[in-house]
Amino acid sequence: MVVGGGAAGFFAAITCAEAAPEADVIVLERGGRFLDKVRISGGGRCNVTHGCFDPQAFAGSYPRGEQALRSPLRRFQASDTVAWFESRGVKLKTEVDGRIFPVSDDSQTIVACLLRAAREAGVELRTHCEIESVGRRASGGFELRPAVRDDQDLRCGTADHAASGLPVVCDRLLLATGGCRAASAGRLATSLGHTLEAPVPSLFTFRVVDPWLRELAGVAVEAVEAAVPACGLRERGPLLITHWGLSGPAILRLSAWGARSLHELNYRFALRINWLPGQTAEAIAAALGVRRQTQSAKRIVNTPLAPLPARLWGQLVRAAGIPCELRWAALPRSARHRLVQQLTRTEFSVSGKSLNQEEFVTCGGVRLREVDFKTMESRICPGLYFAGELLDIDGLTGGFNFQAAWTTGWLAGRAMAG
Repeated sequence: MVVGGGAAGFFAAITCAEAAPEADVIVLERGGRFLDKVRISGGGRCNVTHGCFDPQAFAGSYPRGEQALRSPLRRFQASDTVAWFESRGVKLKTEVDGRIFPVSDDSQTIVACLLRAAREAGVELRTHCEIESVGRRASGGFELRPAVRDDQDLRCGTADHAASGLPVVCDRLLLATGGCRAASAGRLATSLGHTLEAPVPSLFTFRVVDPWLRELAGVAVEAVEAAVPACGLRERGPLLITHWGLSGPAILRLSAWGARSLHELNYRFALRINWLPGQTAEAIAAALGVRRQTQSAKRIVNTPLAPLPARLWGQLVRAAGIPCELRWAALPRSARHRLVQQLTRTEFSVSGKSLNQEEFVTCGGVRLREVDFKTMESRICPGLYFAGELLDIDGLTGGFNFQAAWTTGWLAGRAMAG
């Protein structure tokens, strides 16, 4: 029995059914359809995995779960995921940043593939089946009691089960119920003796209320260094300025690695941006000095340093207190120093977080040391398995969270079939 009809649950069910054709494999989904998060991920394109085929390097992209996933990724890694989907007729492509998508750029391609594979393997799929409680049976196995609802067009097991809440019995149980946005989401795991690490958001953007920054909404910068001095966090990567603040890979990586620290700060902290991370302050000052000699008659605000976008350069010049009409020939040493500081140490006051309520990732979940990562079986409750975001595992943006779902689901499915 698999509780949870998402990516990890489906992959486990398919793997188990293919490895043990004689087994009855059933997926229970509380909602009205399966694989909802797969449908909406990647803006509806589904970032299946990431194009890094070194398991150890791949594991380094998990702020929580790096050590636990090293061995599992050697058994089922990104290249195995690519082979799995392509062997079932789904063509994939790798983009410049390493993200892997279906060639169709449509998540429905992935959803249809998983549904087809499940049905061909003989997996029984049941929607509208929320499990209220689960317990161990004295004779072995598990007893799951569905929630009873008023809208009795639901079907969980037989119609009688749906109407009366009669228990569903299974020999082996996989919990793949998704991220623990609230502690109650892990209640089935805790009822069987497991401990949850407190859930907090990961992979979120920073809310910054700053008039001159808001005027730059839509501007993207190829590479910055973003730092949170209060936590000792520092990341490099692309940055996107939005209407509400700052986003892009550099910010998302900061939010992932600093998920718990930033939560403790109540998402209010100082953020420092170096807009030219490949250059020292001395080199930038020298470049400005060259401009003063070679472009003396031009206005400073109109002659940006590469690779900075012109709109961003103009705002940084004004933020340094340099008048728009000032020309390079008239730039005093003190103003040049202020401009260097703006280019290398712009400070913003972050006043909160912004996130996509449907897509965002949480850190937190079932404590990793309570799970055997060779099989994904509970160390506390024999016959109980885990996969996906219910575990205290979360990866950076770019396909890493789906790969954790495929890997843990595959391992659990193989072990349940054994």
